[in-house]
Amino acid sequence: MLPEFKGAIFDLDGTLLDSMYVWSDVNRAFLKKRNLSAPEGYVEAITPMFSDEAAGYAISTLGLDDKPEELIAEWNGMAHSIYANKVRLKEGAGEYLRMLKGRGVRIGAATALTAYLYEPVLRHNGIYGLFDAFTSSREAGRSKAFPDVYLLAAGRIGVLPADCMVFEDIRTGVLGAKAGGFSTCGVYEPWSFREQNGLEDAADYYIKSFEELL
Repeated sequence: MLPEFKGAIFDLDGTLLDSMYVWSDVNRAFLKKRNLSAPEGYVEAITPMFSDEAAGYAISTLGLDDKPEELIAEWNGMAHSIYANKVRLKEGAGEYLRMLKGRGVRIGAATALTAYLYEPVLRHNGIYGLFDAFTSSREAGRSKAFPDVYLLAAGRIGVLPADCMVFEDIRTGVLGAKAGGFSTCGVYEPWSFREQNGLEDAADYYIKSFEELL
């Protein structure tokens, strides 16, 4: 069991959402649509990148004539359909959020996703209204290796970092949150296997499923 806390800050992809397959599917569909064959390791390399970084990588690696913003728009359109219609919550996630809300805990999201993608998937799964605030890594200006996005999220939900629990599926995020004075709970996610290495040891708490917390 976790200790009591006044604020909960959740990563979305791989933590609350069973969605880590989305960008791999988008990249594979993108290649098929254009009749392109990718070098070995291309999909694995590009999937975790930010969109502008990924666009530059795709253009240089595949020899494309597209502008980065054109690729980003195409990818986002493909991803939007999947997020809005197919992506589901991880087991127990919705119930746990509702339980926290019932206890008066303030709930925030700290995500690399844009509102264009996270709003439809959260609404489709019936949990959008449970959040008190949303914060993106882009707004924070630095990656989750730094505490910026979590500090911004804590400010938006009106809870001090020391009174917040951050839920993350990647070790980098856990370490970034801890640097900001947050308590952390690592969440198991098989798709994040590279970042799962050392996650359990780095986090203050660790769960395989939100069902453990119900």
